[in-house]
Amino acid sequence: MSIPQKKYPTIACCGLDCGLCPRYYTEGASRCPGCAGPGFSDKHPSCSFITCCVKKKKLEACGECPEFPCPKFKTGEEYRQVPLSSSYPPYRNLMPNQEFIRDHGISAFLIGQARRTGLLETMLRGFDEGRSRSAFCRAAALLDIDRLEKALEEASGTNAGDRKTRANLLKDILAGHLAAQDSQNP
Repeated sequence: MSIPQKKYPTIACCGLDCGLCPRYYTEGASRCPGCAGPGFSDKHPSCSFITCCVKKKKLEACGECPEFPCPKFKTGEEYRQVPLSSSYPPYRNLMPNQEFIRDHGISAFLIGQARRTGLLETMLRGFDEGRSRSAFCRAAALLDIDRLEKALEEASGTNAGDRKTRANLLKDILAGHLAAQDSQNP
């Protein structure tokens, strides 16, 4: 069964930030089109979030639903307890993303996401040596936007040399900002 396409596939119904995922930036057959994006149903089986949100209610994200949060969701604390892995996605943003959409609307969310995406694309163009995309995507999703901008400015302000050296420098700077942010928000 075909899934109707969403207008904004960069934000998943469930709240994952598809526009910051390494698979979204992959070239070729393994590229993910985002949540209910063009060709999504050819690559991914449907999920209960898409069935309810897109198919039944014609919404872009669950945060737009008057029934949010429904029993499909865990608590924000449960999502924060999911260990971060070296792969995407960071589940700890599901509830904050949805709550922001509920409180401010999807258009406002997309403005912030566009800023993050722009910073991510700058990192990928200027620092990715072919092995850092996941680390950059995870940092773009997890760091607050001001820290993300500051980290990129710090890395851009150095004369680091080759792309591998620049990638390692930026990853170290991002890791430092993530640790500082996590220590302030346990």
